[in-house]
Amino acid sequence: MKTTSSQKIKIGVFTVVGLLVLFLAVFYIGNQKSLFSSTFKVYGTFKNVSGLTVGNNVRFAGINVGVVEAINIVTDSSVRVDLTLNNSVRKFIKTDSKMSIGSDGLMGDKLVVIAPGGITSQIEISEGKELGSVNPVDMDKIITKLIKVADNAESLTSDLSQIVAKVNSGKGSIGRLLNNDKIARDLEGTVKQAQTTMKGVHSTTATLNEDLKAAQHNFLLRGFFKKKEKAVKAKQDSIKKVQEEAIKAKEKAAKDAAKKKDDN
Repeated sequence: MKTTSSQKIKIGVFTVVGLLVLFLAVFYIGNQKSLFSSTFKVYGTFKNVSGLTVGNNVRFAGINVGVVEAINIVTDSSVRVDLTLNNSVRKFIKTDSKMSIGSDGLMGDKLVVIAPGGITSQIEISEGKELGSVNPVDMDKIITKLIKVADNAESLTSDLSQIVAKVNSGKGSIGRLLNNDKIARDLEGTVKQAQTTMKGVHSTTATLNEDLKAAQHNFLLRGFFKKKEKAVKAKQDSIKKVQEEAIKAKEKAAKDAAKKKDDN
């Protein structure tokens, strides 16, 4: 069976389209991986790469500027991440720039983010040099802590529910106080009795003051109170006299000192 001209044309068109699609795919992938542009390499060291893989993007100022070239374990607490970056962004990356591991969206692939430097240095990064790194947050530890907090909150809520249930059912001192009318009435009566007692104390004190004033004016006790007043006055006069003598002695000592100084 011979191939017709239309079939040959269709095969040719299909082949050309396939080659074109293949060429565009290779160009797109190569452009994404910086295969057709001038590049330079830098690296950073992390304690944990948090799922970062070779081929993931590198972003600077929100723009893809390179790819992750290699990931190698250096020690049990150190992982080296090599980056291949477009040469066009070298002038923006300083020696004090920092690289960190982020995500492409909330649940997207991991990527490396380079923060611009220039705060402490204006020197451009050189080929093969190390950039400072910011270790990612360990989500496993955070989740573990959140689980513990949730467990503690659940236990606390359960305990509070039991306490409230006991109070509502009248158990315990607070429960009996809130739910037993007799205790509430007894407490109210105790408060009223205390108030009455305090009123009686105030009344007794006022009566004693009145009796004391009356006793001071009584002719039988008037001599006693006058004698007491004279004793108090004599004591005050004695203190005043001692103070005056002390002042005079101090003034005399000052004059003698001044006279002695003038004689010298």
